[in-house]
Amino acid sequence: MLEKLENEIKLRGYSPKTLKAYLKYNKDFIYYVKKNSEIVGVEDVKSFLGYLISDKKLSARSVNLARASLLFYYNEVLGKGFIGIKTPKIARKLPVVLSKNEVKHLIKYAGSEKSRLMIKMLYASGIRVSELVNMKVNQLDLDKNMAWVRGGKGSKDRLVILSEKLVFELRKHLENHSSEFLFNGRQGALGVRNIQQIVNVATRRAGIKKVVTPHTLRHSFATHLLDNGTDIRLIQELLGHADLSTTQIYTHVSDEAKRRVKSPLDMI
Repeated sequence: MLEKLENEIKLRGYSPKTLKAYLKYNKDFIYYVKKNSEIVGVEDVKSFLGYLISDKKLSARSVNLARASLLFYYNEVLGKGFIGIKTPKIARKLPVVLSKNEVKHLIKYAGSEKSRLMIKMLYASGIRVSELVNMKVNQLDLDKNMAWVRGGKGSKDRLVILSEKLVFELRKHLENHSSEFLFNGRQGALGVRNIQQIVNVATRRAGIKKVVTPHTLRHSFATHLLDNGTDIRLIQELLGHADLSTTQIYTHVSDEAKRRVKSPLDMI
């Protein structure tokens, strides 16, 4: 029933994660309305989204994803032209950011040398955990303290920075390394869950009370660069953000700029 949808998603090069989500919500919708796709109307879509909010108690983010999934199929694939379908606004929460001292402690309590190296890589370059597990040795340019992320989010390639300290350790790591992956598991690349667990254990051992994930290191990378005066557009490029507004959220968590602001009480 949804073959056209699946084929269109593949033709556009969307990620497997997007394919899975779009198929799921469209299947759930068809089961809910119990109608053929050809006779579905705007009110059916509104009714389903309302059901997800009131009965299924889905978050605003999930409801927006359901809306995008349905509109893609019915507008982009079937040409229905549905309009006027509103959903709750997604609350934009500020990201959790570690202090530089907390990053040091996280690395210190990571356990093995390999675990410490992976945490350093996440923080030094700002790459996503999915990009770390897929990083191959031939993507490194250690002479220039750089690395290539191939096929990142949106299937884009980008160049990221590495620290001089990290490059020295990576050279040692690669001395007796035979895998094509920079950090390999028993069956090729490591899984994302492996890295999440490493960060989780290190957080507990370090006594850090914040909720820390591999992505927290990416947030910390961006915020600390901003604190150091790095141009926000350069940070945007390093993170691989398509839209500058996504990067600008770090201006709300950067302490350095706020500390330079003089209170009006001190001016009178």
